Amino acid sequence: MMSGRSTTFVSCFAFVTIILLVSIPFSQSQPSALIDQICKKTPYYDLCSSTLKSSTLSPNADLKEAAQVMVNDILAKASDTLNFIQGLVQSTKDPILQRKLGVCAEEYVPIVKYTLPQAAAAIMNKKDFKFASYSVSKALKDLSTSCDKNFGSAQSQLGDRNSNVEKLLQVGQAIIQQGIQMVLIL
Repeated sequence: MMSGRSTTFVSCFAFVTIILLVSIPFSQSQPSALIDQICKKTPYYDLCSSTLKSSTLSPNADLKEAAQVMVNDILAKASDTLNFIQGLVQSTKDPILQRKLGVCAEEYVPIVKYTLPQAAAAIMNKKDFKFASYSVSKALKDLSTSCDKNFGSAQSQLGDRNSNVEKLLQVGQAIIQQGIQMVLIL
């Protein structure tokens, strides 16, 4: 037979266990519901959803955190593309191709070194969605005169990479615009 203390301990343990089991699925579904809500308002739902779901959003994530994650992912993809371009420049012997790739690198350098880090800092430090929006719009504008056009009718070796970065920028812009709307409502 159990003593009063043992019974109380077992009851408390069972209660805590039940609370934990009930709350875990809720906390794990919260970011998923937030991601769905945010991504429905972007031009590329699947890209947005897969990007945010592959991140480490906290269980109590909010729009600011989602915007931060998206801008950081865009920065990573743009950096990867810049590194890819630099590798192509170094490996090719064709001076015309080197020049065309050099133009592409010149478009990515300020985006990677200044524009996107400033957008990320604006969101993280100040919740300044307007400045972040300006920065992401500038990056998108800079890439819309993209190096793909520099290659003329020939298919650029960078086509898929550039297209992906541009789509991510559009998604990031849409998320940041939601942040601006949220601030205006408050």
